[in-house]
Amino acid sequence: MRKRVLLFGWVTLLLFPIVGFLLRYFTNTNWRHFFELEKISVIPLGYGFELGIAYGFLALLLMQAPIFETLPNRLDKMVAAMELKWCHGLFLSICAGVGEELLFRSGIQPFLGWALTSIGFVALHGYLNPRNWRFSLYGLIILPFIFLISRGFIVFGIWFCIAAHVAYDAVLFYALIDENKSERN
Repeated sequence: MRKRVLLFGWVTLLLFPIVGFLLRYFTNTNWRHFFELEKISVIPLGYGFELGIAYGFLALLLMQAPIFETLPNRLDKMVAAMELKWCHGLFLSICAGVGEELLFRSGIQPFLGWALTSIGFVALHGYLNPRNWRFSLYGLIILPFIFLISRGFIVFGIWFCIAAHVAYDAVLFYALIDENKSERN
């Protein structure tokens, strides 16, 4: 299972930005504008990392609520089944942060707007499930974070979004991988 997840990480990192770029290419957006290379700076990256780390810890805290104990698709169980090491979690965090943000923020958001893109992003991850209201609660926990990233794209650019997403995922992976190690020992 780990190999499949890491392969999907590579697909996300390499294919999602291409699809996002192609969506924008037909509106006369060049690759420099799409990747916002001129906007890479410490301030947006720092703000993004801060937001991602803070929201990651908040999400971990909220996921400890008893209501989530009966979920069949708990995040901690899925991560445990993958038998990931910390380096795998960091790699997957980078893949998701770069690939998904370039697709959704740079590629789709200019067409659908920040609110619809955010809701679609959370729904496509399966976190807004009308048949499983408890799982949808996790979607409601993450939705404000995705709203913040989407609004941050408008103000700070894509590198803020990438940094926030990478940091958020890294906090979750680190905590869940560490928790699984502790349970195994």
